[in-house]
Amino acid sequence: QVQLVESGGGLAQAGGSLRLSCAASGRTFSSYAMAWFRQAPGKEREFVAGISWTGGITDYAGSVKGRFTISRDRAKNTVFLQMNSLKPEDTAAYYCAARVWYGSALYRNRNDYPYWGQGTQVTVSS
Repeated sequence: QVQLVESGGGLAQAGGSLRLSCAASGRTFSSYAMAWFRQAPGKEREFVAGISWTGGITDYAGSVKGRFTISRDRAKNTVFLQMNSLKPEDTAAYYCAARVWYGSALYRNRNDYPYWGQGTQVTVSS
């Protein structure tokens, strides 16, 4: 099992930045792909960004590409989401997710991720 704990959420103004962190513990000796999802009130949980085990492959939703950057520190079992040029529509609960990495493509479907954090709230004011 893998436990995920997010941190770094909060309130930001439009155009500002926030950095989210997700610390993994438990069965971290396995190779895991990591991803960030978000869910706004009344909306489905949606894919934001994903990163492969080595960090060499990344994927972004079109709505955040060029503004958000996903990265990871394997030595610290931590994945990050740097969010720049924030917009009010980025307001949501952000969730970290993990799945075993098989050396293939990243997945965008939330049902492909068995491990989830509890979420951290990001609120962007206009």
